Amino acid sequence: DVRSGFAGGSAKSANYKSVSGGKTGNAEAVRILFDSKIVNYADLLRIYFAVAHDPTQMNRQGPDVGPSYRSAIFPQNAMQQRVASAYIGQLSAAGAYPRPIATRIERGPFFAAEAYHQDFMAKNPKHPYILAHDVPKVRALRQLLPKLLKT
Repeated sequence: DVRSGFAGGSAKSANYKSVSGGKTGNAEAVRILFDSKIVNYADLLRIYFAVAHDPTQMNRQGPDVGPSYRSAIFPQNAMQQRVASAYIGQLSAAGAYPRPIATRIERGPFFAAEAYHQDFMAKNPKHPYILAHDVPKVRALRQLLPKLLKT
């Protein structure tokens, strides 16, 4: 299951209008509930770092700018925190990117976004933002890990 939302701040300010102002402490986030028999955490990290965004950008994701667009991972347990830390360390040591990795490991609960944010791509496949920024990412994911995508 995948849900759009916010993490890193408080429930009180976890709404799109407040978070977009950049002063809530929340980051736009996605909560992914997964079955490790189908996809493992390492594959999710690989997708995050190779497809989802540029992990070297500080407070930015594509055209979106501000602290709510920071690159952050919110592990749900100690194992995920260790694996994510190790993965970032391996990427950094290998010089996988031309700039330092800006992704931080953070703590904080997840708060679901408003209903109109859920399944936005499926509901709005011709939206200009989707066509410009998300469709290319789906193509890249299809090339990187085709076995994970439903037909």
